[in-house]
Amino acid sequence: MKSQLRILHLENDVADSDLLRARLALDNVNVELDRVETREQFLRALERGGYDVIIADYSLPAFDGGSALALAREHRPTVPFLLFSGTIGEEAAVESLRNGATDYILKDRPERLVASLLRALREGEDRRRRQQAEEALKEREEFFRLISENVTDLISVVDLEGRRVYTSPSYKHLLGDPAKLFGTDWFREIHPEDRERVRRVFHKTIATGLGQRTEFRFLLKDGAVRYIESQASVMRDKFGRVTNAVVVSRDVTDGKNAEAQIWQESALLDKAQDAICVTDMDQRILYWNRSAEGLYGWSAAEAEGKYANELLFTTDSARHVEALQGLIAKGEWKGELRQVTKSGAEIVVESRWTGVRDSEGRPKSILVINTDITEKKKLETQFFRSQRLENIGMLASGIAHDLNNVLAPIMMAVPMLLDRVTTPNDRKLLDMLDRSVRRGAELVRQILSFARGVEGEHKLIQPRHLLADLEKMVLETFPKSIRLQKKIDPDLWSIHANATQIHQVLLNLCVNARDAMPDGGTLSIVAENISLTEAEAGRHGEVKPGTFVVITVADTGIGIPPEVLERVFEPFFTTKDPGKGTGLGLAGVQGILKNHGGFVEVESQAGKGATFRTYLPAVERRSHPALSSRPAQAPVGHGELILVVDDEEAIQQIARATLENFGYRVISANNGVEAVAVFKQRKDEVKAVVLDSMMPFMDGGAALRALREIAPALKVIGVSGLNVDDRISVGPGGVEAFLTKPYTAQELLLKLQSVLHSA
Repeated sequence: MKSQLRILHLENDVADSDLLRARLALDNVNVELDRVETREQFLRALERGGYDVIIADYSLPAFDGGSALALAREHRPTVPFLLFSGTIGEEAAVESLRNGATDYILKDRPERLVASLLRALREGEDRRRRQQAEEALKEREEFFRLISENVTDLISVVDLEGRRVYTSPSYKHLLGDPAKLFGTDWFREIHPEDRERVRRVFHKTIATGLGQRTEFRFLLKDGAVRYIESQASVMRDKFGRVTNAVVVSRDVTDGKNAEAQIWQESALLDKAQDAICVTDMDQRILYWNRSAEGLYGWSAAEAEGKYANELLFTTDSARHVEALQGLIAKGEWKGELRQVTKSGAEIVVESRWTGVRDSEGRPKSILVINTDITEKKKLETQFFRSQRLENIGMLASGIAHDLNNVLAPIMMAVPMLLDRVTTPNDRKLLDMLDRSVRRGAELVRQILSFARGVEGEHKLIQPRHLLADLEKMVLETFPKSIRLQKKIDPDLWSIHANATQIHQVLLNLCVNARDAMPDGGTLSIVAENISLTEAEAGRHGEVKPGTFVVITVADTGIGIPPEVLERVFEPFFTTKDPGKGTGLGLAGVQGILKNHGGFVEVESQAGKGATFRTYLPAVERRSHPALSSRPAQAPVGHGELILVVDDEEAIQQIARATLENFGYRVISANNGVEAVAVFKQRKDEVKAVVLDSMMPFMDGGAALRALREIAPALKVIGVSGLNVDDRISVGPGGVEAFLTKPYTAQELLLKLQSVLHSA
């Protein structure tokens, strides 16, 4: 009992009210007594509320206890009501008890008052508890109803004989109105050939308490057959006895034709089941299903009672507020949310919110159904990145073609000018121009190799030359706060490789080192010869033992944490900010080295820099003769007529001048249509054609086919600004030789001599 009771006393006699207070004090009952004597005063007190018990006289001048009882039951039905009166007949007393009074006490026998009061308080407390339990039960039933109406599975609750006591609304499309199924035999719709087998499974579930999955056929009234997959679980009473079974079924008819695929995907479907939770309007979690446990990592016991906005949201709280506002405005909301799991991992979910209202239409709770789409979003991001890189490659190809057309006449003109200039300063300027244009041509080839993924030719190269170019690029473009240290073995072995790709590998490692030292530091490049034993090589997959050139790129930067170090070679994995890295650099490094028969190793600690070692199979100096650095003598012609076809006038002119200087006669054409017309006029004189690939009106491929129809044995040299061009290629039905712009005069003359003197 409370330390102080608040009592509403309906009594017109002040002395009787004092008598009541004194009687209660005599029995050590501490009370706060509010006396009223008219109907209006009594009604206002009821509206204020806060009373633990109501005590009323039965007979008053302008009011009576019976009327007071009716008002009390209407406004405060849970508050105990006692009649304390000097005169009340037995019939009136019985009627009052029937109408809800707890007890009646005569004023001439006040000793019963305290005992009756205590009993009334106990009964009132019992009523409140029963009411709270009923409300809680109704709320759980509402949650169950809402969830069952939002799932497509067929849910039935049956008794131990298999009679339905509950059927979910999802049964409607199969068996009609679910309300009419109450009390019917759950087995009656099962196909006769399957019925006894399913009945045995059901009784085994009841006997053991262990649910079993089974599949059977429903035979409907119209003769249609539906394939059903079902599983039952038992319900127990407080003594542990099985009272009912819950049967969850799924119509799998539409999937029977793709059963093999369903079996393959069943494991994924089990993991991808929706996470369902129910919260109140303050976001406190009231219900948390097993899929939510699996998705987020918190058990139901850990999650229930917590606030969803605090448990699941850290970085996307504004989006959560937006979802809540949308729900309040429209009663439902659907969209993507970023959430966190118990382990701190960030996930993306497709979330559907539905508002639940009480019987008076007021918002009461929120049903939330979440589907994990984290992997889907990652795949979308990777796809968009790949698509962007493909577009960049197409753009780079177009730019490279135009640049090659600009560089081609310069590269052919410089050697001619060198033969005519005698002044040392002028020759020095021409030498510088020659080196610059060759460097530009090499850069264009690198761009094409990277953008188009062209393998390119593997040649015998000396890594010292690549490292010299790399050193120059680092010194010219890297911040001055980065100091370069290098140590190159003077007897470094050669390698058989694609120079452009190896340059790409080294440049990528240097750029990563630069980014790891935003405040400056030391970039170290070391190149040396080593030999790997069979055991050492065996640790790296298909790598063969032997001699290797090892090029090490090290920095003194921020280093790589262990959890990141394990993933640095994964495609699309990057720690750089959006827009500053694709996550393809180190994956490309590993792929290029593997294609060359080599491998890469990495060592790093957070705060202590990183070291990347690249291993490339070596060609030892003793295993091949030294190559002469003297250029081959350019061959001369003997008056042969050559047709040069190119839409670039500068290339036409420089090719004409070059060929005429070396003993050839030249005619030219601006495009394929003009080339065919010119060739028809002088087909008996033309000995070879130098044919560009990309031209207006008729490109190189179409022109080649037209020329071959006129003269099948015609010798043709194909020319393109791309390393590989499908329009004109060497081979059956194609050209006899191929030149990539920009090319030198010597390359043109050598190709022409080879074609003219071939069988």
